[in-house]
Amino acid sequence: VFSMQLKLRRVREAVVSTQSTGGAPGNKGQPGADGAVGDQGPTGDMGADGADGADGPTGDAGDDGDDGEDGEYGDMGEDGEKGPDGEDGGCGCTIPEKQCKMCDMHLVTRHSQTDSVPECPEGFASLWSGYSLVFLEGNGHTVEQELGSPGSCLEEFQTVPMMQCSGDEACRHGLRTDKAFWLATDGSPDMTEKPMNNLDDMIPRISRCNVCGGPSMVLARHSFTAEAPECPEDFHEIWTGYSYLMGTSSADSGSGQELASAGSCLENFHIPTFIECLGRGTCAFYINNIDYWLAQNQETTQPGMWGMGNVYDGIAA
Repeated sequence: VFSMQLKLRRVREAVVSTQSTGGAPGNKGQPGADGAVGDQGPTGDMGADGADGADGPTGDAGDDGDDGEDGEYGDMGEDGEKGPDGEDGGCGCTIPEKQCKMCDMHLVTRHSQTDSVPECPEGFASLWSGYSLVFLEGNGHTVEQELGSPGSCLEEFQTVPMMQCSGDEACRHGLRTDKAFWLATDGSPDMTEKPMNNLDDMIPRISRCNVCGGPSMVLARHSFTAEAPECPEDFHEIWTGYSYLMGTSSADSGSGQELASAGSCLENFHIPTFIECLGRGTCAFYINNIDYWLAQNQETTQPGMWGMGNVYDGIAA
C-alpha cells in the first residue's frame, strides 16, 4: 500500500513537473469505455404544435338521425302577383245541335187569336200567359205594343188598364177618351151588336197569349205570295201565318208591327183583327177600326190578296 501511494505521488509530481516545464502534449489516448446509463432525467417542456397532417379518407355515412320536432309556423308571406287570365269557360245554357254563339235568353210572344192559351214553340218555356194587347189610346195619343214583344201579353184583362194623372195631383180611371185595343178571337163578329158591358161576355172575345223564353233567336219572313216562305239556312219553322202590318182607329191612333218580328205573322186571318174597349167599361167591334196586311206581289194573278208569312227560330251559322 505504501509503495502504491508512493507511485501515485510520483506520477502527480511528474505531471506537475511537466506542466510547469511546458512540455509538448502527449498523444491522444484511446477513447474510454462507455459509462454506465445514467438515471432518467425529468420530463422536458411540451414542444410546439406540429404542422397539420394530410386529410384522411372520407368515412362511411352514419345512420339517419331521429326526426326533429315540428317548428313554429312562419309569418304569412306577401300576396303574389296576379296570374294570367284563364281560358274562356264553356257555354252553360242549353244549346241546339250546333255550337251556341249567342248563349242568352231569347223571348217570343205567341197569340192564339182564340180563348185558349197557345203552346210555346219546341225548345222554349212559358214565362207567363195572359191577354193580347195591341195598343192603348189616351187623350188622342197612342202607345203601341208590338205583338212579338212580352209587353203585348198582359197577365190580367181590364177594359182599359190605365189611369190618367194630371198636374192637379189627381188620378182618374175610366175617362171617356181612354181606349184599349185587344186582339180578338172572333173572325166574323156582328158589327151591329151592342157594346158589351159584362166581363163574362168580353173575356171570350179577347185573344190569349203566351210569353216564351228559349236559347234561339226568332225572326219572321214574308213571301208576298199565297205560299209560306222557306226557312233560312240553319233555322227551323215555329209557325206559319198571315203578314199583319198595322191597325188604326179613329183620329191618328193606331199600331204597327215590325215585319222581322213574330208579331207580324198572325196565325189566323180575322177581319177585324182587334176589339175596342172604352174607358166607360164597354167593348165592341167598330167599323172605323181598320187593319192593314202585307199584300201579294201585284204581278200575281190575284193582286190585292194578303201575303203569307212564316216565323222561324235558330242560331245563325
